[in-house]
Amino acid sequence: MGVAATMAAMVARPPSIALLGKQTQRHRWVLGPLAFSSISSSSNSPSKARKLVLYSKPGCCLCEGLKEKLQAAFLLSGSESLHDVDLQVRDITTNPDWENAYQYEIPVLARLLSDGTEEILPRLSPRLGVELIQKKISSALRE
Repeated sequence: MGVAATMAAMVARPPSIALLGKQTQRHRWVLGPLAFSSISSSSNSPSKARKLVLYSKPGCCLCEGLKEKLQAAFLLSGSESLHDVDLQVRDITTNPDWENAYQYEIPVLARLLSDGTEEILPRLSPRLGVELIQKKISSALRE
């Protein structure tokens, strides 16, 4: 895929979605509040960024719904702001370990800890509103 086609594809996506790696049959997405990222800001430095991992797979309605709500929650401001949260979406079909671990559980949201390990967060109901999702994630990231 050429540079112009890649740029056109990225422009066509919402501003908080970036595509990782080469174009293949299976896509790996990284979602995050790119519109609010700032390398020069000390509060958004990579070492201090809060990180989440969403285990998902193509065609999963619950996964897509949660991704959309997470994107909206990243855009909300206030005391529970998630502007500094990096969200990586992992397609479980690309890794046998992930598929074995999460095939019956997706979507699975995990917090990436400073030592590189992951802590699975409690499941978020698909019925929750964006504001409540923002509050629950913010609270989980403070623990």
